Amino acid sequence: MTVPYVLPIEKGPNFRDLGGYQTTDGRTIKYHKLIRSGRMNKLSDQDLAFLTDYGVRTIIDLRSPKEKQQWPDRVPAGARYELNSIFPTDETQVSKSIVELRKLYDKDPVAGFMNMVNTYRDMVSRGSAQRAFHHFFEILCAHDQDNDAVLYHCTSGKDRTGMATVYLLTVLGIPAATIRADYLLSNPLLHKNRRDRLAALRAADSNSALIATTRSLASVRNEYLDAALVKIEDDYGSLPDYIENQLGVDNQMQAQLRQIYLKR
Repeated sequence: MTVPYVLPIEKGPNFRDLGGYQTTDGRTIKYHKLIRSGRMNKLSDQDLAFLTDYGVRTIIDLRSPKEKQQWPDRVPAGARYELNSIFPTDETQVSKSIVELRKLYDKDPVAGFMNMVNTYRDMVSRGSAQRAFHHFFEILCAHDQDNDAVLYHCTSGKDRTGMATVYLLTVLGIPAATIRADYLLSNPLLHKNRRDRLAALRAADSNSALIATTRSLASVRNEYLDAALVKIEDDYGSLPDYIENQLGVDNQMQAQLRQIYLKR
């Protein structure tokens, strides 16, 4: 599997180009076209200049309106910004403060794990999420010029962004094992963020239940992805069926996406 190019962004987490992944029929995703990331509110001027030079022309923000208001994106010069919320609120809980987390999760060490499992199921079944993912693909279909990159993100770039990437890579024909490996790559790329968050909890004398559940909230796991995929299989058939019938990405749209983002 080709390891994706991790962008040298100093003040933002989990920035990577999906270019280089190979499809089952021997094609390759183009570079400078599809970038996934975490939050953009702390980007430095140097980071913004890099993204502009890299060709980023559209930002798709998958966060909730409240997250956008609290932590507004710094947008590269010349780029178009669009809020396309998967959820009306941050169901992943990754934006919660220590005080808020303590109120929710200081009793049960598996509460965070179960919250994530249920959130992934909700991402599959909620009509609002399905409509947002459809619009995500609509935006991608409009970027047919080379070096015209779309950057899409949520807060950590792991859950909402992770599922958007699962759907996108499936449409492009990337093998399932590669898709899963890309999803799990968020764990090492977010290691420092997770370590710092857990250190802050320990410094605040948080109990072991809160530390355990926060670790679950700040990570990706096979079980989270499998919760979504099993929900799809149980309720909608196969993943390709779900993408076509529930997300409304028909054969013509899928062919257009492969034409835009793949090369021989």
